[in-house]
Amino acid sequence: MSEQVLVAGIGNIFLGDDGFGSEVVRHLQAADQPLPADVRVVDYGIRGVHLCYDLLDGYAVLILLDALPTAGPPGEVTVLSVSAEDFASSDAGYDPHGMNPVAVLAGLPALGGTLPPTYVVGAQPLELGEGIGLSEPLRRAVPVAGAAVRELLAERPWAARGVDHQPAASGKG
Repeated sequence: MSEQVLVAGIGNIFLGDDGFGSEVVRHLQAADQPLPADVRVVDYGIRGVHLCYDLLDGYAVLILLDALPTAGPPGEVTVLSVSAEDFASSDAGYDPHGMNPVAVLAGLPALGGTLPPTYVVGAQPLELGEGIGLSEPLRRAVPVAGAAVRELLAERPWAARGVDHQPAASGKG
């Protein structure tokens, strides 16, 4: 099993706020604070099957970045800890070419993989209609979500779940 953390931006940039995960990835990659060396950040967009195949490499932890419908106001950032059981109980139906992350991750066992400890950092969308670009509340939520990812990486709550590994040198001077 790899000791790496995979931070995966998901969503469709052509559907307004659904592109939130991709924007958070861009924010993390452009930030002047480098991430630890054991963290891989990837914008998967609508390539859910590629995320599934990458997870076969055995990442220690997965952090998903996505628009996340909640009961909160648009732009409210939420961090959830989810498990394979959360995805297995879904009736989303596995479609290896589909874009639904729940369905894709529920299908991971069919490919011989196991879902690592998983966290979702998401924000309540305002607009999911056709169009490129985030609504104002989601634009404001991008750095908040980036900070939530950095907090997860600093606190490493998965260590309490028995997945303890120390990051390699971060390259900070």
